[in-house]
Amino acid sequence: MRLGLLLLSSAALTAGISYAQDDTVFRSDVQLVRILATVKDQNGALVGSLQKSDFEVRDNGVLQQISVFERQTDQPLSVAVLIDNSGSTAKDLKFETDSVTHFLHALLREGNPEDAVSLYSFNWEIVRQNGFTRNVSAVEHSLRALRGEAGTSLYDAILLASRDIEDRKGRKVLVIVTDGGDTTSRTDFQRATEAAQIADAVIYPVLVVPITNEVGRNIGGENALTTLSQRTGGRVFEPSLGAALDQAFDQILRDLRTQYLLAYYPHDVPLTKERFHSLDISLLKPGLQVKARNGYYGEAQQSGSGGSGAPARVNSMPGSDSVRPPRPPAAQPNQRRSTQN
Repeated sequence: MRLGLLLLSSAALTAGISYAQDDTVFRSDVQLVRILATVKDQNGALVGSLQKSDFEVRDNGVLQQISVFERQTDQPLSVAVLIDNSGSTAKDLKFETDSVTHFLHALLREGNPEDAVSLYSFNWEIVRQNGFTRNVSAVEHSLRALRGEAGTSLYDAILLASRDIEDRKGRKVLVIVTDGGDTTSRTDFQRATEAAQIADAVIYPVLVVPITNEVGRNIGGENALTTLSQRTGGRVFEPSLGAALDQAFDQILRDLRTQYLLAYYPHDVPLTKERFHSLDISLLKPGLQVKARNGYYGEAQQSGSGGSGAPARVNSMPGSDSVRPPRPPAAQPNQRRSTQN
């Protein structure tokens, strides 16, 4: 019992969560909210020349003052590649791994010397094949060894990759290569989405679906991936194999090299009963479209309060790890990971 309390206390300190003695609660301290954004014109071309004054950011409807602005940011980039090696991908896996390899070589050839990549495979289980590294040859070796089998634990993979990438500094991206929806996860869509948003990770699903009609396709799973990309500020790609798949990765690379970083300290934000804060990022120049995450998890209204004033303390469900599950011991290469604590 004493050991369990010590472990809980350690986890709370690591996560920045305050625990009261009378009940289990956490509190989000006011902190810098970071937003990665990409902007395109009416023809779909990336726009990288805007100024801070061209953007407006609203938190729960209230206009915020942008404190940090970087154009074509060179902040360190952490990219976690999640590749589906379920049974349905077996015949296409070689083409997918070839395209991923080309993408990783191009990604690390330029940019910040602190940029790094990691690799996860997922079928009925999640395997962290490589921790964050700049050694593309090691990642390529892991990719070549993948074999397709069994089910698809997509949401589990997102949860675990988000948890691993959360404390990385700079920009954080999940690239998910899959052919459809989830079939075997213990984690649900909402929990996976929340984990990605807490980690400030942008999700780029690469949905490789060789079937052109709806028969045999997981349309629900495809819609879920589209929603994940929209909520985190990424975008979904639906290429065929070969050249089209390479082009999808090229477009992701261009997005990452033409990003804006916006950040602000929340001020005069009306609190609700929900921890989720709605973000609205708009442009003052007409004819442009911005992609960015639609919200973040912050402070909530205290029970009985009027929606403003002291920072909220939000009760956590006993035994629940839906907000921020305890971290497992550091995984070694090729170590299998489980969502169970």
